[in-house]
Amino acid sequence: MKTIWDYPMGRGEFLRYGLAAAGWLLVGSAAVPGGSAAGQQTGKPGGPGESRTVKVYSVEKGGYIVADRVVKSDAEWRKILTPEQYQVTRKKGTERAFTGKYWNEHGTGVYRCVCCGNDLFSSGTQFDSGTGWPSFYAPVAPENVRTEEDNSFFSRRTEVLCSRCDSHLGHVFPDGPKPTGLRYCMNSASLDFVPVGPPPGDEGKGKKS
Repeated sequence: MKTIWDYPMGRGEFLRYGLAAAGWLLVGSAAVPGGSAAGQQTGKPGGPGESRTVKVYSVEKGGYIVADRVVKSDAEWRKILTPEQYQVTRKKGTERAFTGKYWNEHGTGVYRCVCCGNDLFSSGTQFDSGTGWPSFYAPVAPENVRTEEDNSFFSRRTEVLCSRCDSHLGHVFPDGPKPTGLRYCMNSASLDFVPVGPPPGDEGKGKKS
């Protein structure tokens, strides 16, 4: 596939394209200040010597557990995921706004990773962001997700991934409500909602009327 650089252009055209690209980088920048969110893990897991286990918080057990990392081949992921789930979670795709299963979900429960079952977000931190994607101001625990810098599409964003299986979940932005000021903008295709009773003192927290 040819790009604009494959076509001959004069000096003026070259400068215009260069200035436009610089503008996109500045205007599209929406990274979380400091490069991380809520103290969670950043960057890719270690190389050959990385641990085969990860410490994550279990809502069901009410505490931290040590879970095996989930690593599968591309063919294995294709077998257990729907085409949309595969495209979003394994190929870093994005579902269209207002089309996902959970963008308007108001039930009480826990959102788990659709790929490995890792607890990710609680309905207690969910809020109506008006964006058309399920949004949260914090994960169930910083250890349950990790972040990476995403420089695709001429912008600088902070990608959010499952810490157990590296599933792409969405992005986090610094324009959320208190107490964190963060907006975890997630894809419904990355999530599996499990209804549960609300934890004490957590009823309706984060909801906007």
